[in-house]
Order: sequence, then C-alpha cells, then structure tokens
Amino acid sequence: MDKFFMPAEWKMHEAVWLAWPYDKTTFPNRMEKVEKVYCNIIKALKNSEKIELLTLPTMKSHVEKILKNNNVDLKQITFRLTDYADVWIRDYGPIFLINNKEKKVGWIKAQYNAYGKKEDPYHKPLLKDNNVFETLAPAGQKFDLNIVLEGGSVEVNGEGVLITTEQCLLNSNRNPHLNKNLIEEYLKKYFGVEKIIWLKQGLVNDHTDGHIDDLVKFISPNKILCCYEDNQRDENYNILKDNFEVLTKEPLEVIKLPMPHMYYDDGTKAPASYANFYIGNKAILVPIFNDPNDKKAITIIRSCFPNHKVVGIDCHDLIYGGGTIHCITQQQPMI
Repeated sequence: MDKFFMPAEWKMHEAVWLAWPYDKTTFPNRMEKVEKVYCNIIKALKNSEKIELLTLPTMKSHVEKILKNNNVDLKQITFRLTDYADVWIRDYGPIFLINNKEKKVGWIKAQYNAYGKKEDPYHKPLLKDNNVFETLAPAGQKFDLNIVLEGGSVEVNGEGVLITTEQCLLNSNRNPHLNKNLIEEYLKKYFGVEKIIWLKQGLVNDHTDGHIDDLVKFISPNKILCCYEDNQRDENYNILKDNFEVLTKEPLEVIKLPMPHMYYDDGTKAPASYANFYIGNKAILVPIFNDPNDKKAITIIRSCFPNHKVVGIDCHDLIYGGGTIHCITQQQPMI
C-alpha cells in the first residue's frame, strides 16, 4: 500500500456517495423533512460532481418521484439498489485512496460495529451496514482493514497528517486488543500518513464517541478550522478548549469556528457542529440550524473557499439522527 494514500477532501472528486433515508427510528416524525434535506443537498451539488445513491430496491420509484418533484436532475444520479440499514455512509462505506504515480483509485473496507454499541437495541440493526460494500463494490483496488474504524473518525490534510480522537479510536468498544501504538501503525499503513495528532474528546451526546468530523476540518495542508465554544458554561466549552490548545501546539494555522446551540424536543443538547460540512468540487455544503451563529460560520467558511459556492443546508431535522452533511456523504476522488 506504499503508493496509496487518502487525499484531502478539497481535491477533485469523481462522485459523492449517499444513502437515501428511510428508517423512521433514526428520524422519528420527520422523514419527509429529511428527504427534503437530501433533495437540497443533491441540488446544491448540481454541476459539481456525480451522485452515487444507495436506495432500497423497493424504494427506487418512490425516491425518483420525490427527486423529480423537487426539480432534481436525475441524470446526475446513479442508483445503487441494495439493502442497508441507515444513512451514515461516511462511517460504513468505502474510504477512498489514490495512487498518483500509477493513476489509480483504491478504497479501504474497514469493520463497522455500530459505533461500539452493537448490543444496544437501537444500534444493533445497523450491523447489517458492515456488509453493504462487500457486494456493492466501487471501482478500484480494495484494501481490507480488519479493525473497527469509521470514516468520520479520521481527518487528513493529504500530505501526511491525520487527526483523530482518543475517545473514539482508543475506546474499548472498538478495538480493545489494540493499544495506541498499534492503532497508529494501522493508520499510517492504510491511510498513507506519517503523523497522527490525537485530540481528547468529541462533542457531548455524540453517539459516535467523538468523531473528528464534528470538531475540526483541514482547509489546506497547514490550515485548519477548529470548533470553539465561547460560553464557559456550555457543556462543550472545556472539551473544545482542550482540543484547540492541542492544535495550536502544532505547526498549523488554527481558525476558530463557532458552535451552534440546538436542543432536541426532550431538552437534550444535540451534537450539532458547523465543522460537519462537505467540500465539493464547486460547492461547500454547510449544515445550519436556525442559530445566530449560522451566518458567522458561513462567513468564515466562505473566506476559506473563495472559489466555491458556499450553501447553507438546514439540518435542524437531520441532526435528530445524530449527524449531518459530512456524516451522510463520502467523496470518491478523481484521478
């Protein structure tokens, strides 16, 4: 695998992978609203990249009807008819690699155990998603990574640096037989990186145990956006302050990204984050939450990507599943 590595997200994409939502357990009493979010995401990516869309075979006509009714151009979509449990394709889907020298694309198939909660009644049905890409194989060379790892747990700059969290990758519910050094060996071998930066924790109430894509985002090899909470009474204040301080000790320009403040209907704090945005070829899709910090976050992200169209996508309903735009997308690089 010496010649393969995971490119930065801002490199050109051939396509983006999505899985159409259908599970009412994930999105209780709001499925139509979440389907609308998907339509908005796909429309925002028009003329940017192709869409590889997982759909249940029994739902294809239903999905096509919704897309047409929302003025989505079906020509940009390839339907992948298969059985799957949920939408979090970033975590159970292929993690794409490239080999620049040989002009090849490859992909990692890691193990997925429903975020270490495989015996939990809510998460247990998700286990079927570990097998989706055993049969639904993208083009390119496959590399089997026989440890538990989700795509949302790693962030790379494409030039040898990977960031993750101890809360997730060192969690006993993932790979209890592996210590930190052994996990680093896997990351370096499979992702083609030389340096691992470990942050401590993720957001409060994040069922993924601290995925990095809710915390930071590389915007160039040496520049990174880092979520930061100004309110000292907020539950995330100390967590994000500690992460920020770790990054400022690295040879990086660290830019603070504000936090949204959203609560579920039962009063629980949602793990909402502006860092969960997706970098497309021509468009940046930013989750927004009808929060006063929405405009500030979009302004900061727009300043980082002056050549992209920055689109705010209302994720007030999508976050009820526990994630937003980055969690439901997976980029396939162009070579």
